Amino acid sequence: MTISIENPDQLFVIQAKGKNVKPEPDADQLVSNEEFAVPENNAFGNSFRDYEADGVRKDIVEQHYRLSHINQTYDFVKRMREEYKKLDKAEMGIWECCELLNEVVDDSDPDLDEPQIQHLLQSAEAIRKDYPNEDWLHLTALIHDLGKILVLPKFGELPQWAVVGDTFPVGCAFDESNVHHKYFKENPDFNNPKYNTKNGVYSEGCGLDNVFMSWGHDDYMYMVAKENGTTLPSAGLFIVRYHSFYPLHKHGAYAQLMNEEDKENLKWLKVFNKYDLYSKSKVLVDVEEVKPYYESLIAKYFPAKLKW
Repeated sequence: MTISIENPDQLFVIQAKGKNVKPEPDADQLVSNEEFAVPENNAFGNSFRDYEADGVRKDIVEQHYRLSHINQTYDFVKRMREEYKKLDKAEMGIWECCELLNEVVDDSDPDLDEPQIQHLLQSAEAIRKDYPNEDWLHLTALIHDLGKILVLPKFGELPQWAVVGDTFPVGCAFDESNVHHKYFKENPDFNNPKYNTKNGVYSEGCGLDNVFMSWGHDDYMYMVAKENGTTLPSAGLFIVRYHSFYPLHKHGAYAQLMNEEDKENLKWLKVFNKYDLYSKSKVLVDVEEVKPYYESLIAKYFPAKLKW
């Protein structure tokens, strides 16, 4: 086996058994243009992720989390995983799915009430400006919320509490860093001794891949991408799967469940999070102008048609 390294901004070329293998990107070597400036307030004039701020979104958002925290149980997540791993709801390409998000507004989001395709493009374009060489990261931003199609009739028309919002592990105690934690007291798992200890059914260092997360668009899109053979690096799949896991990447909760690979990929998630959260704006992206670029990335990393 020979390994040649041109420079940190280029790919490693590993020749093994006659194949070229592309290694995982290294977050520690990432260089940013730093063009993206974090705004002080969201589209409604409030601080970002302020769940107590008075405004038109407050009651909608709190009701969303009340229903989520009551209904997201270990058994519910297990049923949803079994149902959606069939990937029998549709067959379509990535961009076709992006266009479906014109019909979706996220009830859990206190920062934006625009159709979700705008959020995808706003975050992708912001990352593209700062990290022009990381095309896989641009595409990861574009697809990270595609699982929100679960609210549409063709994909089960799930209630929003089963699709969007911050995610959290089930099968162990609900950490107090979770938004609107008080509503977990009505969750059947809250007083179940099998599930209400710090590690619950898991063990320290077991790896997040072995942890059941509250069901939603994150896990669904991860499942779709992986099972359809995407060539995105594992860091991209990690971002898709855990970008809503704010108790971990904002507060450090549940960190005892991570393994070493999780810790490396978390570095990329923290890079991504700034753009996911702070790029939300009433200034809309010209979809037709940027479409050809993202279609080229889709063709590079995904098959033309995917099962959903």
